[in-house]
Amino acid sequence: MSAGNLDRVSSLPLTRGAARTVSAGLGLLAIILIVVAAHAATGARPVAPHVFHDLIFAYDPKNFDQQILIRLRLPRIVACLLAGASLGVAGLILQTVLRNPLGEPHILGLNAGASLAVVALSASPFASIGVTSVQPLVAAGGAGAVFALVLALSAAGQRGLTPAKLVFCGIALSTLAGTLTSAILILNEETLQQTRFWLVGDAAGITLPTIVNALPVAVIALVLATALAPRLDLLALGENAATALGVPVRLTWCLALIATSLLCGVAISLVGPIGFIGLVVPPLISRIRTGRLLFAIPLAALGGATLLIAADLAARLLIGPRELPTGAMTGLVGAPVFLWLARGLLK
Repeated sequence: MSAGNLDRVSSLPLTRGAARTVSAGLGLLAIILIVVAAHAATGARPVAPHVFHDLIFAYDPKNFDQQILIRLRLPRIVACLLAGASLGVAGLILQTVLRNPLGEPHILGLNAGASLAVVALSASPFASIGVTSVQPLVAAGGAGAVFALVLALSAAGQRGLTPAKLVFCGIALSTLAGTLTSAILILNEETLQQTRFWLVGDAAGITLPTIVNALPVAVIALVLATALAPRLDLLALGENAATALGVPVRLTWCLALIATSLLCGVAISLVGPIGFIGLVVPPLISRIRTGRLLFAIPLAALGGATLLIAADLAARLLIGPRELPTGAMTGLVGAPVFLWLARGLLK
């Protein structure tokens, strides 16, 4: 991109957008800290406040409450925050590039493709030799493949790619991928037992190695999304306008697809195919009017993390001591939002 074009992007309001980003980000961080504290302290065995102090300043490996925090609750909290942030940014990128308020990984087939790839890997002979350490990349590959097919089918025909065609193709291919996933599970009972809760979307039972495997992929994807932000701002104006301003449209599309697929792969590998986080977050942060995608990305990450950690807390406490799948709680919020947005889109 030429310096002149970058100057045009830079002419967007920086100071006001940055100030709003910082104030909104601090507010979201405060909410996250409150929810995380409640998440860590409550459950089948409540944890007293002094346990947190002792965990940091007087760690005792034989203390049962401290081990509950380290082995069970803190990994689950980190997984929810990382997956929620990934889904929030993925939804923001999709809605920006596609200029479609229904652009969301769960609706457009990315979650279903990632789930199919993970289940196929789990049922394969490679699962027994430690290949599951690359599960985030495998999930990203499945997400990207199905989404690319959704885009190709949506762009076919005389009218080209339209919002309604995109949604319908996404739902159709999600159904197909879900059917293939079910077929693999029926033929492999061991994989079914291992993944039946994960397929609903659940953060329970997350382990530290899983988070360690997903973290580098998440960092790469977020860095790539941030680097693409100026180009995506111009691409949101339309392909013709972006081309006139010097944006390599096809390369930008491909890189955006890679970033989105990696983000979805991270989330799916951690908490399963949880939906609607990426649908709800972008409309909420759009009210802050940051002016540039570069400022909206950190807000989308914080907003997604806030929603998912709050949903997981509600899933743990709503019918305690039993737990609901985390995906059930996000569906309760996301499904009405989807119907409301679809009603306005299809008028």
